[in-house]
Amino acid sequence: MAVVEPDLETELALLAGGANCVIGCDEVGRGALAGPVAVGFAVINATVGPFPVGLRDSKLLSEPRRLVLAPLAAAWALHSAVGLATAQEVDSLGIMAALGLAGKRALTELFAVGVDISGSVVLLDGADDWLNKALKTPLTVVTRVRADQDCGSVAAASVIAKVHRDALMITADAVHPGYGWATNKGYGSAQHMGAIVELGPNDLHRKSWLKISA
Repeated sequence: MAVVEPDLETELALLAGGANCVIGCDEVGRGALAGPVAVGFAVINATVGPFPVGLRDSKLLSEPRRLVLAPLAAAWALHSAVGLATAQEVDSLGIMAALGLAGKRALTELFAVGVDISGSVVLLDGADDWLNKALKTPLTVVTRVRADQDCGSVAAASVIAKVHRDALMITADAVHPGYGWATNKGYGSAQHMGAIVELGPNDLHRKSWLKISA
């Protein structure tokens, strides 16, 4: 299978079209049974240099490679941020609204460090603009299927967000042992599902997904 290498063609076209910055965006943890959903952003402009060698969609990288590449991706981008929405927020709002809430929180971080969000284009992986649905003032969002594989800024956002969320789940595993979160990161592995039956769910589980009353 050929290795998928992202590039900056889409970002450079958006910048040439008048955007001050392109903000690559990807989500992590959408399908997990436990833990937060995370939304990552990586901001670039026309002065950005070549992205780190080997950087690609987080799903195509091993965990050791992600750990190496995440700080390189963060250093390459002008700014980066990760926003979270908790399991309880996923339960109460639904996954799509929770994604929007996590994205809104990450945008707040970017705004706080001076990113011109209104003058930027958000390059969002996927076909659905779930981000603008959470915002009172719409942003310019371009959706693209497979952007996490094809676009360097989105690949950077995916790796940064994945490593951030994985670290949270590894820490949670030490506090709530038995579910295997250090390895499954909250997804529905056989070990995780068996532990839910044996130990029951806890506050980090998305109980609506397990069809269990809170």
